[in-house]
Amino acid sequence: MIAQGDALGKREHRIIPRPEGAPPAVTQSLAQILVHLVFSTKNREPVLNDTLRDELHAYIGGIVANNKGTLLKAGSVADHIHLLIVHPRTCSPADLVQDIKTGSSKWLKTRGRRYDGFHWQCGYGIFSVSPSHRPAVESYLEHQAEHHRTVTFQDEYRALLEKHGIKYDERYVWD
Repeated sequence: MIAQGDALGKREHRIIPRPEGAPPAVTQSLAQILVHLVFSTKNREPVLNDTLRDELHAYIGGIVANNKGTLLKAGSVADHIHLLIVHPRTCSPADLVQDIKTGSSKWLKTRGRRYDGFHWQCGYGIFSVSPSHRPAVESYLEHQAEHHRTVTFQDEYRALLEKHGIKYDERYVWD
């Protein structure tokens, strides 16, 4: 079908028949959008214990899959989480993050009384990742526990923002 219009927005629609024997028209919208998503627990409370992490990562992987994305790697410590995601083509970053935070927060609240008041921080950082840098990011996420023996989440997050050229106001980054 061809749509034609004029400056007033009037459109004429007419169907153009395919020539006999012509292959069917196939259109695809394809994307590979890798992102590194980072956010912390509310006030960086150290509540994500080791026994829960694998289940939490798997649950978040399901949320990402339900949005037609893929969780490639997750790394977390007691007060924050990193996710390497093949971002869905049809979902905004803000919508995906909201689904991840809302769904995982509700799930955590079913895991025991210590999580009754659990919340993630309001903000987040999301950074594009070149496919050639994927192995380095995966390794970085895998070694979060060792990394955070000497580096705080705040210092790590500032470094990520600076590395990616993101300007920020320190007064509004933490909650």
